[in-house]
Amino acid sequence: MSTTAPETRDHRFRRMTGRDPEESHRAATPLELLFDLTLVVAFSQAGTQTAHLLELGHYLPAIGAFSFSVFAICWAWINYSWQASAFDNDDVFFRVATMVQMMGVLVIALGLPPMFHSIDEGVHVDNSVVVAGYVIMRIATIALWLRIARHDPPRRRCALAYAGLIAVAQIGWIIQIFADPPLAVTAVVVVVLGVFEMLVPVIAERLGGRTPWHPHHIAERYGLLVIITLGEVVLGTILAVSAVVEEQGWSTEAVLVAFGGTALAFGLWWVYFMMPSAEVLARHRERGFVWGYGHLIVFGSLAATGAGLHVAAYVIAHTAHIGATAAILTVVIPVAVFTTALFTLYSLLLRQWDPLHLLLFAGAMAALAASALAVAAGATVGVGIAIAACSPLIVIVGYETVGHRHQSAALERALA
Repeated sequence: MSTTAPETRDHRFRRMTGRDPEESHRAATPLELLFDLTLVVAFSQAGTQTAHLLELGHYLPAIGAFSFSVFAICWAWINYSWQASAFDNDDVFFRVATMVQMMGVLVIALGLPPMFHSIDEGVHVDNSVVVAGYVIMRIATIALWLRIARHDPPRRRCALAYAGLIAVAQIGWIIQIFADPPLAVTAVVVVVLGVFEMLVPVIAERLGGRTPWHPHHIAERYGLLVIITLGEVVLGTILAVSAVVEEQGWSTEAVLVAFGGTALAFGLWWVYFMMPSAEVLARHRERGFVWGYGHLIVFGSLAATGAGLHVAAYVIAHTAHIGATAAILTVVIPVAVFTTALFTLYSLLLRQWDPLHLLLFAGAMAALAASALAVAAGATVGVGIAIAACSPLIVIVGYETVGHRHQSAALERALA
């Protein structure tokens, strides 16, 4: 039986049973927001390390290490958020388990510098600290699933499947640490274990039934992480502006970088929240897997945009080993990936395709191409960033003038 959140103010031990997926006024809790703060540290660490390798021109190690770190960070967050959406009873056990998971995220963040360095060297992967942090998180996750299995008989089979499969995955990660295979072998092992991790929810919920996650709550949780990740774009902007001011003082270039970076972050925020996630998920819960997994690319591309702006700061300060054109590409390529992922996710969520989207997408890509071409032709990085900020602006103008009517019609069909 699903239950609503307890109304008392104490946090004594309570039964951990499924919450009502149609509970009214369900919102993110202060504990969930506190947990999200650890993601700020982890994303910042990953972005800093990635920017350093990119400014050296070590593109493949940067992309590989960044992809692994973002997957580890985001996948652990996804597991926590969906479990909390379905079963959070806010008792002392759940709170302490959340604290343990926060400690795990911080350990992951501490392990990122040696992991990036080892991948850059190209011999083996020093991911022992990262995996240790991941295992710390999953121990708390497994404990919560076992508690759910004990307290919620109708969902016992599902909870035990989650606990068992997650434990198998952690054994695989631990074996990988002690085996310490060469870089190429490690890459294959990571891909295999990563795919297995992503199959765990699919298998568990097919074996034991769906968990009672709340569609409006989970959509809010994802939106909050998008905002947190956009903080990396703001941080990258600050670093780039600081580099301009230190090099040239307050100048036109400083204004262009400040305006362009802020407008880019604001535009990406605006575009993301055009997607009617909560409404569609409430009607079509079966679309949650594709929607939830697709956000891995959304989160990663936003974090990469912040790293790209950090690279731009290195170039402006004349400390980078790459040129301005390469630097602006580290910004526009992640924005292009984000835009592609968002348009794809929108179409998959509504199970509809709108020709207007193709026109808006082409316009957004054209603005990004213009940004790179302008810098290649001799424009400054600040000019390039300002032009790149026009990419989400084109989508926003299209939506606010015409697209919102298309969306209303599409929603009516999707919710019918």
